[in-house]
Amino acid sequence: MRPDTPAENVDHNAEAARLERTADRYPEDAEALLVQAAAHLELAGDRPAASSLYDRLLAAQDGLENPFLVRALKAANLWEYGHEAEARAIIEGVRVAAPRDPAPWVIVAEALESHDELEQAQETFTEGARVLLTDVTEPPYSTHPLLFGRHRVRRMLGLAHDEWDTLADTLHTSPVSLDELHDPKRVWSLGSDNPAELEAEISRLRAELGTYREALSRPFPVAVLHWPAPELSELLAAYPSLESEYPSHEEHLATIEESLRELSSSGTANLGIVSGTVPSYEAFAASEGMSPAEVSLLPQYATTLAARGRAVEWPPQRGTACWCGSGRVYGECHGE
Repeated sequence: MRPDTPAENVDHNAEAARLERTADRYPEDAEALLVQAAAHLELAGDRPAASSLYDRLLAAQDGLENPFLVRALKAANLWEYGHEAEARAIIEGVRVAAPRDPAPWVIVAEALESHDELEQAQETFTEGARVLLTDVTEPPYSTHPLLFGRHRVRRMLGLAHDEWDTLADTLHTSPVSLDELHDPKRVWSLGSDNPAELEAEISRLRAELGTYREALSRPFPVAVLHWPAPELSELLAAYPSLESEYPSHEEHLATIEESLRELSSSGTANLGIVSGTVPSYEAFAASEGMSPAEVSLLPQYATTLAARGRAVEWPPQRGTACWCGSGRVYGECHGE
């Protein structure tokens, strides 16, 4: 979740500097930390410095987990301070690459939308939906903004509802419908002196605020902890008491998939998997003043990794590799 507090309430430059120092100390988390730092610089009005951070990340692109997200953020930032041609070129590159992550699609589409390129924004939202949601029965939580943004732009263009617009309406849980929230003919409160219109607009704004707060309340996924086979072997060799939690690696993997499916069937959205390492876990245990052998520490460790942006979305997007690291497609592995 990127920060959005106005600059007058936060020293965004100081926060960016703190995050950069933290990234130097914890290089394994540098990507998520520097993206946050760049966001603070954007909010502080120092967009060239933010672009420099994006360039710093892209210079090490081979090690990036989400290179297209960084490119999308860089493009949106560049356009805001006059580098339209470069921004457009990056946006086109993101679209051609067709990433399997919805976030880059949403960012570049919203950049086009904010600069009144509504036709291009609608096409970009639609391309993203086609890549990520074709033949998908239940859209993952992370794809909801893609569908909502597409719905919004299509309403602004006056286009008739299609199946994905109807799906967006179904996924939207606010008491005020998407059609009403995205109505281009909405009467804004500052432009009306009719009490009924004012009351209706206040109701819509409250609904939007409620949706926004709901998104903020889920800044990272509900994550389940995964130990790759070498890490699990090292963990159990160092802390044999954890064998009761992890009888075997195969059973560990099966338990992860089963737990996530149970959470999903109970209505829990925004699910993910975080992979642990023994050094990281031991450092976390030390910071908590607890022994790594404590079973109760494991879910806390998973939550902390998720908060650092280390979670991988579950279930994986269609056609992508299984979360377990087998190299097989999810649908032919744990997704069977």
